[in-house]
Amino acid sequence: MRPPSVPEPVRLSLPAEATRPCRLVTLAPSPTIADLETAYMARGEALVACDAARRLAVATLMAERAAQAVADHSNRQNLP
Repeated sequence: MRPPSVPEPVRLSLPAEATRPCRLVTLAPSPTIADLETAYMARGEALVACDAARRLAVATLMAERAAQAVADHSNRQNLP
């Protein structure tokens, strides 16, 4: 009797946005008020983008784990 075949573990690819490092604007040594305002807005935008990428990575991981749990459950039910 042949043992039941076990499928490969589920692996999802992380979207590229979730694998890039977050980039935050830095100030020049002697910033002007305009430089500060520009950097403030750019940092806010970068933080929003970074948080969105983090959420995407977490959602991908959770989906992978859920798919693996379903596969594990299915494999256990198919055992003799």
